[in-house]
Amino acid sequence: QVQLVESGGGLVQPGGSLRLSCAASGSFLRLYTMGWYRQAPGKQRELVARITSRNITNYAGSVTGRFTISRDNAKSTVLLQMNSLKSEDTAVYYCNAEAPWNPTMTYWGQGTQVTVSS
Repeated sequence: QVQLVESGGGLVQPGGSLRLSCAASGSFLRLYTMGWYRQAPGKQRELVARITSRNITNYAGSVTGRFTISRDNAKSTVLLQMNSLKSEDTAVYYCNAEAPWNPTMTYWGQGTQVTVSS
């Protein structure tokens, strides 16, 4: 029903910035809650940021003030602007889509690696 493809990951120095993009395809995409999750080695996958169909956002405490999630429904994309990056942000970042009317309808991208290192 929904396919997600992430891009924009890479290597960046501490304090630097990176923008991740998620290209989505499928039906009724504007109605889905979209999110970014990340998973670092040896840790569980965690929510980074989420944005609803009404553009309500929420963030993990560790990224609040540094990351910004946004969506462009005309382009069927969701972005994650990451500023003031820290080594602790190093992880594989995954795009996520969830149907509010049925949370079992959850879709994941393949992930993109973000490495913050000097």
